[in-house]
Amino acid sequence: MNEHKIYRRDFLRNSASLLALSALNIDKLSLQNAPSKKVALIGAGWYGKSDLFRLIQVAPVDVVALSDVDENMLNHAAQMVSERQQNHQKPRLYKDYRKLLDETKPDVVLIGSPDHWHALQAIDSLRSGAHVYLQKPISVDVQEGEAIVAAAKKYNRVVQVGTQRRSTPHLVEAKQKIIDTGMLGKIHHAEMCCYYHMRATGNPTVQPVPSFFDYDMWTGPAPMRPFTGLPHRRWRAYMEYGNGIMGDMCIHMFDAVRWMLGLGWPKSVTSTGGIFVDKESSSNISDTQTAIFAYDDIDCVWQHRTWGRPSDPDYPWAFKIYGDKGTLCCDVWKYDFFPTDNKAQKLHGDLLWEKEKYPEDSKEPDIELHVASATRRHMQNFMEAIDKGIKPVAPIEEGHISTASCIMANLSMQLQRPLSYDAVKHEIIGDKEATKLLQRSYRGPWKHPLIEIV
Repeated sequence: MNEHKIYRRDFLRNSASLLALSALNIDKLSLQNAPSKKVALIGAGWYGKSDLFRLIQVAPVDVVALSDVDENMLNHAAQMVSERQQNHQKPRLYKDYRKLLDETKPDVVLIGSPDHWHALQAIDSLRSGAHVYLQKPISVDVQEGEAIVAAAKKYNRVVQVGTQRRSTPHLVEAKQKIIDTGMLGKIHHAEMCCYYHMRATGNPTVQPVPSFFDYDMWTGPAPMRPFTGLPHRRWRAYMEYGNGIMGDMCIHMFDAVRWMLGLGWPKSVTSTGGIFVDKESSSNISDTQTAIFAYDDIDCVWQHRTWGRPSDPDYPWAFKIYGDKGTLCCDVWKYDFFPTDNKAQKLHGDLLWEKEKYPEDSKEPDIELHVASATRRHMQNFMEAIDKGIKPVAPIEEGHISTASCIMANLSMQLQRPLSYDAVKHEIIGDKEATKLLQRSYRGPWKHPLIEIV
């Protein structure tokens, strides 16, 4: 073993590390002894089911209803849920989530639908009286995010955002062991990146909509594109339904940096980029982009490329925090601390696998095993926040800052100038053109949500 590395079994001997983990290990008995809550899932696709199954593993819940516009996907999800639930009951199935909310009155709603649906479904769920677990990004425009924040406050409901880096065991270790103790010294720079080749390519042909899929309802408030096959997971290639790799991948790493360093709204956001390489594909999200989220005395810099090799093959989707005493490198698999003083000790931590504790994970199709432990703790924290009436670790206010900042990066790239957001007046400072872009147009008959005043 390299003497400069501290692996998990050694690191756990340190009392500070034990405290770090104890903050994550919410008393499962206290949750199991809590009254069972009625849970519904809106969006029964890959990640919606994954979130739901992690919740079933850690809290007493009764999954009463599922909603999806794909009948085949919905029926398959119902069968999987019945196999996971202790009572083996199949949930009620709905194509229209609004009918689900009206008829089943769930205590908790998990939202795993595409991004363009997040705001309407979250606000309708809050208005119905449910607490909400909302996947990131919380919205596709900034004003949607403001409306969700206002609704959560008005209806006094807990919203946990699916930015589960805040609940990732090895990242909590890194924060408490390295950031909070000052091992980095003075911090003045952070870098974030994604070099995955994840942008959809090609030009699929227009085809008939299958009978089991309601494309009009799937499209909802977004512009309707020609149907070129089931949009599941491919929808991220189009700005009509999301915010590209900024809204999908940057938000995770930017949110993690803000959480670790206690950063709020950036003073300004500047971004450049575009479609530089893959100009033939129907995908309209950027394949190359750089963004600077500027704060007092620190810049947080993002870069993604969906082509070429990563600048650091060990950290292809990651964030790095630089201090005058060292550098902290983090991703979903591990962290490494490299001190400036070559004689000082390096630190290393690995992700927490729980394969033996939750053997059912290994049989779940498409599960991201390496993030399951983080999602379970995120769900535990969510349920504890509901039971105790406290803020969760990833509250809607923080999810809004991370989401809106990434949206502004795209707007900055589009307008080719820096943008500064006034979170009180809900406008881009001194820029009427940019302010108009904070709210997208909705396809009728859907109406853009208004900011509900308490």
